[in-house]
Amino acid sequence: MIAKDLIDFLNNDEILNTPAYMEVPTELTDFILLDQTGTSQENHITTTTIAVQSYGASLWDAMQLNEKVKASMERFAGLNNVARVELETDYNFTNTETKQYRWQAVFNITHYQEG
Repeated sequence: MIAKDLIDFLNNDEILNTPAYMEVPTELTDFILLDQTGTSQENHITTTTIAVQSYGASLWDAMQLNEKVKASMERFAGLNNVARVELETDYNFTNTETKQYRWQAVFNITHYQEG
């Protein structure tokens, strides 16, 4: 599953150096949250859409983390089963209910099916 590969990659990226999760942790201000929003498939090639939310203590921190995420995602494209990583869009996505600063980047990842 590409989401698991991506979580492992981001959590081991020395340049990013920020924990990545698929659920919101309880006591962190700086972290990355991944959400797989869709998948399409043709001829054993899959394209998965992933939203990556970068949380920070300030809006500036969240935006800076978003820039690191984009750079890390370019390196993710170098894995054997990943053919392409395309940034669809990124934007301020601050949660007004919880007052948590975050930026969101949406990526389309084209990869080969496992197994």
